[in-house]
Order: sequence, then structure tokens, then C-alpha cells
Amino acid sequence: MLDPPWDRKLACAKMYGMCPPSLHIYCALALLGLAACRRDGSDLSSTRPLDTTAPAVAPPSVVSTAAPPSVAPHPPAPVDEGRLRTEDERNTTAIFRAVAPSTVFVTQLRVLIDQFQRTATEVPAGSGSGFAWDDAGTIVTNFHVVQGARALTVTLSSQKTYPARIIGVEPRKDIAVIKIDVPPGTLTPLHVVDPRVPLEVGQKTIAIGNPFGLDHTLTTGVISALGRQMEGIGGVTIRDMIQTDAAINPGNSGGPLLDSSGMLIGMNTMIFSRSGSSAGIGFAVPARVIARIVPQIIGTGHAEELSFGIEVDPGQRGERRLGLKGVLVIGVVKGSPAEAAGLRGLSRTPDGIALGDIIVGIGATPVNDYDDFYNTLDEHHAGDEVDVKLLRAGRVMTVRLPLAAVH
Repeated sequence: MLDPPWDRKLACAKMYGMCPPSLHIYCALALLGLAACRRDGSDLSSTRPLDTTAPAVAPPSVVSTAAPPSVAPHPPAPVDEGRLRTEDERNTTAIFRAVAPSTVFVTQLRVLIDQFQRTATEVPAGSGSGFAWDDAGTIVTNFHVVQGARALTVTLSSQKTYPARIIGVEPRKDIAVIKIDVPPGTLTPLHVVDPRVPLEVGQKTIAIGNPFGLDHTLTTGVISALGRQMEGIGGVTIRDMIQTDAAINPGNSGGPLLDSSGMLIGMNTMIFSRSGSSAGIGFAVPARVIARIVPQIIGTGHAEELSFGIEVDPGQRGERRLGLKGVLVIGVVKGSPAEAAGLRGLSRTPDGIALGDIIVGIGATPVNDYDDFYNTLDEHHAGDEVDVKLLRAGRVMTVRLPLAAVH
């Protein structure tokens, strides 16, 4: 048995792959190995591994399964959102948080009948958006969203769904008012922009709705143009529409269009697109029209219409058949201002039907068709007096008539 110093010499000799064939040879080699292993006369226990280009083969090591000592992480530094977001971003996010609960998801239901199972099931047949008008459950949306519906549901931002019923509609403005029964305080109504404050091209716009069924989607843009005229679903053009480049897609109809203060400036209604999806040209019914029509529907179930006491055909079948410009007076209401002024409607003669008066202008506005007639009167209020230009037997005459609300 070798004493401890020789044991270390043996270990150093083995590093060089040497094996002692005899004791003398071993001793000589061990002395040489000791000289090689020593450095500056230090003990072998303080030697460092040789610097070689070949990778050293490490002896098997025992890997501990114990978890390393945990180090308490430094608490995250407080985030100042005001420094991380632009003023425009802060404005947009604040409006969304405030207005999103006022925006709803309107779904039209229809009955699907299974002839084999002899069952009837209500299934979604279309969807759109809407917004809260008051805290009593009144919802405003587009007429085309609810048109032909057998049943309607409204889903709130809380994901609660309620059955809805139609209060009234105005197809010529593509406006519908529906109602849900909810506890007081469930809905937060939107604030309508003051109609006396003019809108300007370039103003920021925010649209919130449910495009393609993706509820509470927000898009932003600007007012691209004002005073646009687009043919609506009611057979007449909707005038003074707001054009915006905020993305509006199927399902956005009936949703609110807001300004940078979160005020309602319009209701998203239609898009101009060849593909059916947003092309950056969307149109909204202006808030001033909504603010005038909705209270009328809530109060009477329908929108107020102005007239001076004549009967006309909105489809203008007679005018098209005869090739006439203007609006043909079909009949005169008894006791009306039109009767008092002597207006004439169609009459039957031995030779057939005789034409009466044809309205060709109201005030300074020419009337070429029913669209002109309706929209010109729509600019007035009950009690206003207008100059009506008539074509009678080839001669133009003017009469002054007061306007009255027709229900």
C-alpha cells in the first residue's frame, strides 16, 4: 500500500495514460510525473486542468433534484399609461369604455320547421347593431335590421339576451325603435350631439358595432364628406348623410357613429362596396334626423309626416306611365288646406280619367318626383307655410298652403 504522497503521484501518472509494469519502472515514471504535475512547487491538490484542445471527459456527476434557492423578483415598476399611449389612443380607449355598454347586438329570429321531426325551432336569420336611447329599454337600430322579423333578441355587453318587440319604424329614414324589458339602470343611453354644432370634414369618427357577429368591435376614421344622398330601403333618398372611412361591415348597421367626445353624430347604415365588405366608404344617418324621428315613434308608434291635404302615389305608377315630371295629385282630403285652396285631383269623365294638378315645385326647390316632394317637405315643420307650384292644364300657378302633421 503506497503512502498518501505516492498515491497522488499515481493519480498524476494515470492522467498521462501510464500503467506501471514493475515497481522500479513505476517509481521512475512516478517521479517524472510528479515533476510534470507540480507547478512552482505547489501541491497537486491546487492544480488546474490542462489546457488542451481535446474536450475533457468529466467524471460522472450527481445531479441534485432539489429546486435552486428562490430569488425574490424585483417588483415591476409602475406603468404610466400616459407616457405609453398617445393622446388619441387615450381618447379612443376612454370612449370605448364609456360607450360600449350602450351598444347592443340585435338578432333577428325566424322559425325553422323540421317536417320529419315535426318540430319548430327559432334560429338566427340575421344580425345587426343598435344603441340605447334611454334607460327604460328603448333601443334604436336600422329598419333593415328588423325588417320582416318574426322575433328579435337584444344582447347586451354583459352577454345577457332579452326578447325585443318593435315599437315603430320609419323606412324612409331607415330607422327602427325596439324595446326590451330590463331593470332600471341596466342601460346607459348615449348622448346626442347638439344639432346646432356643425360637423366638419376631417373630424374623428368612432364606429362601434357587431360586424360579422363579432360583438363590440371598434373602428376609427374621419368624416370624409357631409351632405351625401343615398337611396335608402324606404324608396327615397336619405339626405345629409355622413360619409366616413371608419370600417363598416355587415353587422355594423344600426350601431353608433361617435365623435371624439363620445357624442352620437350618426347611425351607421350602409356602405359603398363591390365586395360586400368595407371599402372605406360608409354612410350614417345624421343624429339630427334620429333625434327628430325617434321621439315621434316612441310617442305615437310612427314618424310624423307633413302634408297640406293631398293624396299621392309614392310609387309614381301614373307618372311613369304618362311620362310626367312632378307629383300627380291623386285626391284632395276634405276639409284640408288643399281643398280650401281649390287643388284638384284625378276625376272620372265620360271619356275616362282626367288629370288634376301636378306639383312641380315647393318654394324655390323643383319637384321632379316623389323623392323631391318628400324630402322638401321633410325640411319643414308643422305650421310652416310653403309656396306650392302647380301645373294645371299646361299652366303653372302658385298657391300658399300651411303644413300639418299627418299620423
